Amino acid sequence: MNRRSCLGRNYTARERWRHQRLEIMASKKKELILQVTINNQELWEEMLGFKGLIVVDVYQGWCGPCRTVVNLFRKIRNELGDDLLHFAVAEVDSIDALENYRGKCEPTFLFYAGGELVAVVRGANAPLLQKTILDQLEAERKVLEQGAERVVVIKGLNIYIHAGMLSQERIPSSS
Repeated sequence: MNRRSCLGRNYTARERWRHQRLEIMASKKKELILQVTINNQELWEEMLGFKGLIVVDVYQGWCGPCRTVVNLFRKIRNELGDDLLHFAVAEVDSIDALENYRGKCEPTFLFYAGGELVAVVRGANAPLLQKTILDQLEAERKVLEQGAERVVVIKGLNIYIHAGMLSQERIPSSS
């Protein structure tokens, strides 16, 4: 298993992910790291293996991740307190799997569950993001608890939810 040293201790990518989510002291108050940074293909692939729903803000290096949704994500995390919900940011230029999202400056949020893309939201539309997170989290709970079939986005097609308009085509995953 690939390990990297951090403060004299070796951590796997999964342990680093968990470690980043722990509380840290910042400005004499406790603050939870909300979004984990995924900055290479190895971390990306490991993240896809995590249990639950992962909301990934993909961004261009020259414009940075979307800051307007951080408070929304924090509110959702605090209200739900759900261990199945994870947030991450990923720069498209450092991850091969995100090649299709390069060259675009519109905020894009990818929703992964079970290693598969289950939804995409383009634009920083807070009500739509909240609805998509809640809907996808509920769907993932049904998959994990009841064995329901996971619904995924068709790869290779430009299918997404954009600025309040639901235009996402869904198909069951082929297992």
